[in-house]
Amino acid sequence: MTLPHQAQRPRRLRATAIIRDAVAQTRLRGEQLIQPHFCLPTESGSEPIESMPGIYRHGTKEMLMQIAKDLSLGINKILLFGLTTDQMKDEHGSQSGDKDSAVTKAVSAIKAEFGDEVLLLTDVCLCAYTSHGHCGLLEDGVVLNDESLGPLAAMAVAHADAGADILAPSDMMDGRVAAIRDGLDAAGHKEVALLSYAVKYASAWYGPFRDAANSAPGEGDRKTYQMDPRNSDEALREALLDEAEGADMLMVKPALSYLDVIQSVKQATPLPLVAYNVSGEYSAVKAGAERGWLDEASVVTETLTSIARAGADMTITYHAREALKEGWIEK
Repeated sequence: MTLPHQAQRPRRLRATAIIRDAVAQTRLRGEQLIQPHFCLPTESGSEPIESMPGIYRHGTKEMLMQIAKDLSLGINKILLFGLTTDQMKDEHGSQSGDKDSAVTKAVSAIKAEFGDEVLLLTDVCLCAYTSHGHCGLLEDGVVLNDESLGPLAAMAVAHADAGADILAPSDMMDGRVAAIRDGLDAAGHKEVALLSYAVKYASAWYGPFRDAANSAPGEGDRKTYQMDPRNSDEALREALLDEAEGADMLMVKPALSYLDVIQSVKQATPLPLVAYNVSGEYSAVKAGAERGWLDEASVVTETLTSIARAGADMTITYHAREALKEGWIEK
């Protein structure tokens, strides 16, 4: 069958790889990726995370070695999450603001070793340090918003004192961006930036992370302070509130189930936007690839491209290291 003459044939711009590359709208590069790390409260040690194949909890020595390898791949942006022992946890998450916490010690060591070669972000949240596993202080089963702001600000200041470049509060307490900004400014850290987890959903995709950080709630859930997955207009309200409180960058978490939200937030504010390709999204791809059900390289590339296409300027992803090492994306 002969088709009638058509002036417009979109297939012409798909005919060869060089044409497809020339007209591609979304450009994905390694410099857009942020690699997370889990910090053990030890000088040395390495523990594989069973639910996240290829990802480890590291003591300070092993973390420095891994960061050196990552730099050779082109990964110069990292996000630190801290762990502590069950014995050191209490109802108030007291160790979160300790100058000898796993994160503060890791920050000091990383900056001493690599200086400004590395852009160093730290997660600010109480969940890994509280005995109940919630992101704020708990009383009679209720997470206390205002009473949690002081400990969060103290934690942020401790990280800044150690040398962190960007602080990323993930707790979702109302008003915490302003409280942390005030605390940082009062402590002389006016140049330390804030990347707010502005739009963080109460998602089922966080399961492997909670294993990795030993931070699952001991009772209840986080639906009273993290966002309802059914809502998108609320995301804009959260983002604009955090912008007004002094956030320098904003985040949407998770990424894949919320690409529409990423796009909406990007259109609503000029602040740089980060998306978090979370643990469950990572582990689902790994599980499918291990069973031969998915082509991992193609799925990872498509996933990260979709996040950038939706509007994310940077993406936090556990895929970063492998994607660059295997040449799935360019440096």
